[in-house]
Amino acid sequence: MNCCQCQGIEELFSESFVRDELARYRRRGPNKTTRILISALKSRGVQGLTLLDIGGGIGAIQHEMLQAGVEHATDVEASSAYLNVTREEARRRGVADRIQYEHGNFVDLASEIKPADIVTLDRVICCYDDMERLVGSSVVKARKFYGVVYPRDTWWVKVGLAIQNFFLSLGRTRYRSFVHPTKAVDALVTRNGFKQSFYRQTFVWQVVVYARPASRL
Repeated sequence: MNCCQCQGIEELFSESFVRDELARYRRRGPNKTTRILISALKSRGVQGLTLLDIGGGIGAIQHEMLQAGVEHATDVEASSAYLNVTREEARRRGVADRIQYEHGNFVDLASEIKPADIVTLDRVICCYDDMERLVGSSVVKARKFYGVVYPRDTWWVKVGLAIQNFFLSLGRTRYRSFVHPTKAVDALVTRNGFKQSFYRQTFVWQVVVYARPASRL
């Protein structure tokens, strides 16, 4: 992710933006695709496992998975505002001692981040222009499961994100969204020893969980 995109993340995901998102989460719980991802992972058994949540946002996956039995979580987040509110929510829930926080671009920090049983990227792949580096450097950190939510590469999603990016440019925001080829993402993950074990899609998003075969653990 280039430096302009990092700056764009800080601009777009401001303190007021993320506090509104946290308030919605406290009222309604995780959004639909995040719920689907969490449910799919929980059904595979998470008791005593560790989690690496890349681009964790307000921390919905971390909080829900810790409640489900995950032992420890690491949150790598490029937005300082998101880190502020997820720390606040972790303290409120009494789980702050079970989460490690890292601020910055995951690709730059990857060599310093320890592997985890579960790695998640919820609506994060679309924030990166260099999908190969992001997926390639994150999938190797997963020992058991790799869960992602990212846009479908359909014409209507591409048009929608192009319009969104146009208006972001008018507002002089440096953040942009990207649609990466599904086949390319899937090929990169499976080349690293994973098999797709869950798939569901909405009009815009696809939710995928990959599992590493037991013989490879």
